[in-house]
Amino acid sequence: MDALIINFAPVLQITDEQFFQLCQINELIRFERNADGTLLLMPLVGGLTSNRNANLTAQLGMWNRDELLGIAFGSSVGFILPNGAVRSSNASWLKRDRWDSLTQEQKEGFPPLCPDFIVELRSDSDCLKRLQNKMQEYRDNGARLGWLIDLETRQVKIYRSGRDVEVLQSPASLSGEDVLPEFVLNLKHIW
Repeated sequence: MDALIINFAPVLQITDEQFFQLCQINELIRFERNADGTLLLMPLVGGLTSNRNANLTAQLGMWNRDELLGIAFGSSVGFILPNGAVRSSNASWLKRDRWDSLTQEQKEGFPPLCPDFIVELRSDSDCLKRLQNKMQEYRDNGARLGWLIDLETRQVKIYRSGRDVEVLQSPASLSGEDVLPEFVLNLKHIW
């Protein structure tokens, strides 16, 4: 099952703060918000996908701990993108100076910026087209590097700012390039 879309826009405009509060009081429901204000209710994932996501996040987190170049995030954070959408990816990363420029209140809520790096894992319940559109939206809003890892086809689509999408078939690892210097994601436990 893919996301369920709810449109309150004709009768109710939900502010960023109200959306944050909605997410807090409904903590067992994963929400995203489209730029047009429609809400997406995201299904929970199964054990295998969650385990793969934990492995991915752990690798990013360990690299970030050692390098101290930025802030790594798991799948439960929402970012308010410049276009007004609120998005959450499986893992993301932000340069430290961008994080440090936020107020304490912005850090405690949904940070109002686009991450520098994002990863989406596509499980069998995810709509590929929706995830491709989401990756494009991240790129259009300032993400410098993004990976869409398709667990079903064992393909990785690499999104870089100002470049065409690159497709890799069953890579053993992925490089963080100049965005995440010396970070290499080992895909052994993700495939």
